[in-house]
Amino acid sequence: MTLQKLRVSADKRHLVQEDGTPFFWLGDTAWELFLRLNREEADRYLRNRAERGFTVIQAIALGETDMTRASNAYGKSPLLRDESGECDPTLPDLVPDGEYGYWDHVDYIVDRAAHYGLYIGMLPTWGDRFHRAWGGGPEVFTADNAAVYGRWLGSRYRSRANIIWILGGDRPLANRRHFGVIQAMAEALREAGGGAHLMTLHPDGGHTSSAWVHEEEWLDFNMIQSGHGANVANEAMVASDYALVPPKPVLDAEPCYEDHPVGFNAENGFFDAKDVRQAAYRALFAGAFGHTYGHHCVWPMITEPTDYFIQTWQDAIMRPGAAQMQYVKQLMTSRPMLDRVPDQSLLARNYKGSSRLQACRGHDYAFIYSANGLPITVRLGVLSGAALNAHWYDPRSGEWHFAGTVDNQGEQRFDPPSCGRQDDWVLVLDGAGKGYLGGHVE
Repeated sequence: MTLQKLRVSADKRHLVQEDGTPFFWLGDTAWELFLRLNREEADRYLRNRAERGFTVIQAIALGETDMTRASNAYGKSPLLRDESGECDPTLPDLVPDGEYGYWDHVDYIVDRAAHYGLYIGMLPTWGDRFHRAWGGGPEVFTADNAAVYGRWLGSRYRSRANIIWILGGDRPLANRRHFGVIQAMAEALREAGGGAHLMTLHPDGGHTSSAWVHEEEWLDFNMIQSGHGANVANEAMVASDYALVPPKPVLDAEPCYEDHPVGFNAENGFFDAKDVRQAAYRALFAGAFGHTYGHHCVWPMITEPTDYFIQTWQDAIMRPGAAQMQYVKQLMTSRPMLDRVPDQSLLARNYKGSSRLQACRGHDYAFIYSANGLPITVRLGVLSGAALNAHWYDPRSGEWHFAGTVDNQGEQRFDPPSCGRQDDWVLVLDGAGKGYLGGHVE
């Protein structure tokens, strides 16, 4: 499949393809994809994600594993070592023609992703290679060698349209040295790649790229990691970045993962499909241009389950939350994407805590998410048209349920088909004469 390069939309809120077609980012975190899977396994994984509507796979070029032990499924390592025995970012391990090296395997996966219509959100490195913090490290990057590595990497993938660069890697930029590494790598990637690829930064949990680099010219859009704690209001993080000047697109690229221990403690239980659905709809309706799903046993490609990583990656890719992400995409692409804005003023009243509602709209449609199926009272008269068609959209199945036609004035209460913790619903309102029928445009 031939993919187009991506760019930021004119209003700085969305991503579009080269021809102007809106692009919906539906991501998956497969951080260890290049390191752990062989060719057949990678193909199985990519095919599965394409079948479920994903459009972006987030993966680390060097792998997340401690660099002193890193080798891929074929026993190949990404970097050679310097005279002192340390992994050297200026010395990618390139094998002679005819051999299948580490970077040949990365090339293969990038190209297979393109075959399935998938973009690769590639992290040049994980963050512990320049800020060890709680990771395995070792810290091998400086501003100087980051520039050399960035130029090599940018040049190697210059012609691939399906690359999006994601700098950082789950670490804060805590000092000038950290910032210098990121800045040098970003500038080198852009120069060597001819500015062909979008670029962002993956922050540590509970933070956003805007905290450090929002005004940097190389940052095309902001990336949030709302993280894996309990009761995280990721929509508030999205709304905060959405309000920044200058405006830049924003998404939550690492919310709670399906089957991840809540708060990193298995005694608290595990996030389920409802949790990942809720994170997606709230973030998107708050202004995000896309969303990333994740599974706790997919990102490290688990083959031997434990009581913390509870299943194999082969089983995990079949989990219900992953399958239900296609319904997120189905809804968001069923109406014009580029005129969608967050708008809580549609709500005549709201709830507190876990039942809070989230609303967005276009010129002639509105989406309102009810996390627990509680009634929604809407302030009408905002959308165009004398009358509105109402539908309930089921996030679990992607099914539409007609809820009637109402006059577009005053306040109107809408009662979802069911309520309860697993019974989230989206109220969809459309101008009655606009040609919308359920999920399709007539």
